[in-house]
Amino acid sequence: MSVGTVLGQDGQSQGAAAALRADREVAMLIDAGRTDAANALFDQLLSKVPPNLAPWTRAALLTRRAVSAWRLRRIPLALELAAEGWTDIDIEHPRGSDAADTLGRLGYLLEGIGHRHAATEALRVAVSVARAGDDVEVCAHALQNLGGMLNFRACELPPERALPVSAEAKALLEEGLALVDGGRVHLALLAAHAASLAGVGDLPAAEEAARRTIELAEGNRWACSVGNWVLSRVRRAQGSTAAAVEHAKAALADAEAVNDTSLVQRYSTDLADTCREAGDHAGEAEALRRTLAARATAVETLQEGLAQALEQRRVAIRAQRLATAAQEAAERDPLTGLANRLGLERAAPHILAHAANAARTPWLIVIDIDWFKSVNDAAGHAAGDAALREIAGVLRAECRVGDLIARWAGDEFVVLLTHPGDEPSPIGPAVAERIRTAVDRHDWTTVLGAVQRPTVSIGVAAGPGPFDRLFANADAALYQAKRKGRNRVEAFDQASGAAPV
Repeated sequence: MSVGTVLGQDGQSQGAAAALRADREVAMLIDAGRTDAANALFDQLLSKVPPNLAPWTRAALLTRRAVSAWRLRRIPLALELAAEGWTDIDIEHPRGSDAADTLGRLGYLLEGIGHRHAATEALRVAVSVARAGDDVEVCAHALQNLGGMLNFRACELPPERALPVSAEAKALLEEGLALVDGGRVHLALLAAHAASLAGVGDLPAAEEAARRTIELAEGNRWACSVGNWVLSRVRRAQGSTAAAVEHAKAALADAEAVNDTSLVQRYSTDLADTCREAGDHAGEAEALRRTLAARATAVETLQEGLAQALEQRRVAIRAQRLATAAQEAAERDPLTGLANRLGLERAAPHILAHAANAARTPWLIVIDIDWFKSVNDAAGHAAGDAALREIAGVLRAECRVGDLIARWAGDEFVVLLTHPGDEPSPIGPAVAERIRTAVDRHDWTTVLGAVQRPTVSIGVAAGPGPFDRLFANADAALYQAKRKGRNRVEAFDQASGAAPV
């Protein structure tokens, strides 16, 4: 299904179709060399992405705009749009014409930044996916992208290796021409097909296709540039170097007007070679200067793209660190440094699931400070806060590194641990008793002076199941510990389903 088709459904047709038409108009302005008008219209489009689009549809729209931004030399924006379009798609399972459209444009951008292997792979996958889709124009465009890329690759190879590459391009472009008749895609196919015909040595057919391209261009300077380049190749092969130079100059002027650096590099290199054959050394020098300028522009493009990628990575890492720090702060009790209730509730399900998978018994220990209000009343809230920090220190000392210790609320603490397979006896009650004893024997003089020494009552529960059930059982056991005089440990009886009386 095409971008236009999908965007026309589910109540989105008017706005989405308008956005698609505007994007096409930007591309037409770029092809015509009307850069200022293209930039002005493009700026109006940037904030207009129809809502609630399917991922591949949205990606297709964004990558279309990325290509426009690239051709307008707005490199950071092009990379940002391409990355945004690429992020939300399932690249492993592309399906449909929107996927083909997206991959074809990503291939174009990858080729532009010099990632040629990835570009070839993306363009070939785009053709494969497009052939299985139901939008002939998208399929034709994918074929034109791949065929045009192969044309340029053939120009860099020795004749014996270039011929099969040009032949493959020719077949792909003829397949595309059979799909569409008229419009921008047909014109692009016709221009690229002319180049492939020249590549396989069919000069009369190449000349006819090139002249037809120029005739149909109607202000499309990109198509005119390709047509004149092909005519230059034909005349050069026929030995008419003067005519070849004129066509090459016309091709180069149009390529520069439409800001296509790859075309400028190709055409200026060919112009220099043709001028040398014609004995025009001044023309050769000028063409080489333009080649170097185009290559410098390409290098600057890569450098700007790399700098943008590096900056985006730096910002992403910083944002990730800030997010992690914020999450950790939200899950930590500022007074004791232990996990807070939120941290416990987020971590507990993972610990319980891991215990279940490892066939380990989870234990929950709920600890309450006895008569803590009287400690606050006698020594003050500052001393009470200090006492809570002391309790937290005792818990850290008596628990293992992997145990989860949290301040649940006020003067209540929780420890969640699992029973290792090599422990001969239940570990929960043993740890709870160790904590109770350590608190009872702790030296409180520095913190509380002669005020009543704090003790703790502890409830313990074990067993599989959700955290809230485990907590309810441990809390019931804690209630029994308080009823029986405090400063003691009580365990929930899993068999009877009640705390001991």
